[in-house]
Amino acid sequence: MPNILNFIRVHLPESAMDSQHQKKNTTHKNSKSLCTNPCCFFCAMNEADPSLRRAGIAKCFKEMPLRDDQEHVLALSGLWNVAMAQPDDPEFPFLGIFECAANLIRRGVSDRDWLLRDQNIYIPYYAAHIIGSYTMNKAQFAERAVKSGVISPLMELLRGRMSWVEKRVAVRALGHLASHERTFDAISMHEAEIINLSMENASTCLDVVYDEFVGVEHCRRLKYHCDLLTRGTGVLEIENRKAEEWASQLQCWSLYLLNCFACKERSLNRICKKEFLQKLSGMWGGLANRSSPAGIGLIRTLCYSRNGRRNVADSKEVIERLCNISRSSDKWQYMAIDCLLLILKDPDTRYKVLNAAVLFLVDLVDLRSLRGRTKLGDAITQTLLQDYDQLKYGNLDLKSESAERTLEEVWDLKVERKKRESILTEEAARERRLLVGVMKQEGNRLFWSGDVEGAVLKYTEALDLCPLKMRKERVVLHSNRAQCHLLLRDAESAISDSTRALSLSSAVSPHSKSLWRRSQAYDMKGFAKESLMDCLMFINDRIKSRDTIGVSIPYYAARMITKQMNATWIFVTAKSNDLNDHVVENQESNSHDHEMTMTMDIRKRKKVIAGMPTIAEEPVRRRRELERTGTGTGTGTGTGYKKTGLSVIAQLTRATIG
Repeated sequence: MPNILNFIRVHLPESAMDSQHQKKNTTHKNSKSLCTNPCCFFCAMNEADPSLRRAGIAKCFKEMPLRDDQEHVLALSGLWNVAMAQPDDPEFPFLGIFECAANLIRRGVSDRDWLLRDQNIYIPYYAAHIIGSYTMNKAQFAERAVKSGVISPLMELLRGRMSWVEKRVAVRALGHLASHERTFDAISMHEAEIINLSMENASTCLDVVYDEFVGVEHCRRLKYHCDLLTRGTGVLEIENRKAEEWASQLQCWSLYLLNCFACKERSLNRICKKEFLQKLSGMWGGLANRSSPAGIGLIRTLCYSRNGRRNVADSKEVIERLCNISRSSDKWQYMAIDCLLLILKDPDTRYKVLNAAVLFLVDLVDLRSLRGRTKLGDAITQTLLQDYDQLKYGNLDLKSESAERTLEEVWDLKVERKKRESILTEEAARERRLLVGVMKQEGNRLFWSGDVEGAVLKYTEALDLCPLKMRKERVVLHSNRAQCHLLLRDAESAISDSTRALSLSSAVSPHSKSLWRRSQAYDMKGFAKESLMDCLMFINDRIKSRDTIGVSIPYYAARMITKQMNATWIFVTAKSNDLNDHVVENQESNSHDHEMTMTMDIRKRKKVIAGMPTIAEEPVRRRRELERTGTGTGTGTGTGYKKTGLSVIAQLTRATIG
């Protein structure tokens, strides 16, 4: 925890920690004659004459950093609201708001006595937030902000001169300044430090927020942090939810700032450090910040450069993560596919990842559209088969039989099979359709009779025979086969078939059963995020397809969501690390006492050990108990398990064969 936080805890009086929303607001609405302050911001705002109003506001902005006034926080809070609601309004930026905000931040980080007086502790946060809001869209405003000297005080906040709360709004403002061509050069003057700090923030901010706020008892949390998070309401649930959201934003805005440099191929060697890339592939905005591409967005930017592609391709962990996201319901699935295609199209990196990527991308070759992108499956097919002729005629050895077989499957499905079906007569096509229906029914019969392996074979035969134009029938066959793989505990095959069914189905209305089955399969593999995204999509599809009145979430889906939300909580790793640290501390503190009492424990155990079963006799006693109670297996009268089909198992796994 930064020293400033400890200093604040000790020296800031409780009266100054009270929420600004609980302070008495000396209003100037009735008559400005009640106010004796010659530089009152509220009096200037209430001035009827536009020219006098602008002159008064400009004077307030100049005087505010030089004077002590309890109304500064109220004024900045109001300015913050205006900046958030009207970020493109030129009035305040052209009257000196940037100079005012920069000077207030400088005073806050350099004058602790002033910072801890009254409610000044809130001022640097609001000032940095105002800068970020006004520079978000307009390059003209950003240029004015840079000329006003905002970069230096924002860098102080980014360095951690106050706390993670101020760091969040500082990195946001710097990211907006870096996104404009006119102001990027000014930001790049601090390039090395910004890159290092942003990488550090992205990697550690979740641990920091947990250690300094979420994992702290409510009574020990900094009051001004609580007030800013809840806008003075003081509700614990809102505090925790907003802290999660803000922590995610701090990480995502740090990645956005890095992305501004990566787009210009700046500092790629720093950003592409192996350890950071591995962490980067697991960073996501979470449910609280799903609008940000987070880590996957930065990785895609890196893949647009030759140096970036080489570093990404060299990381096995990153490629595996990209492959998993490419077969998920993640909002940024298309970005993962883009990354893989960019790497596969580059001759220098293609064969580093082809053996792994083809096993995942093969399930997506039937994709029609994704996030507005059309014919994505065709693009995947062309990329995978761009040098298949060399493999076919023995001029290329992938050194992976599974990868070679998969490429042969893609070739047969998308090339040879299309040729064969193009010359089929109408009569032959009709016979095939009828035969596919018969095979599907036979597969269903085998499934419900308990012969799951036989059902898999029958569904496979039907898929081999089913015309490519019969997309709906292929969706059902792949989904049914995925259900069989689930019951056989073959999670990878279940994911593959579910993904193929979803690729064949409509992007607007994905196949609901396949979403649920893939969610279960990902759960089997321990991929909590992918399982959660599929389960949420499954529930969303149920709600859209039915009358919203009276729609209930199935209990099995609700249980899955609860499980995966706990597993994907953004602070789960930080909490685990914190618990491990406490265990180590307790072990060290208790080691001496443990040695002293060990002899006494052994003596006590000797008194009772004669009555305890030894390791050798434990199974014997257990077997005798089972035989006596009649609950054992074998020829006794106990209740055993009998193989009587799959009706019970199917109900437990919510199997519904189409």
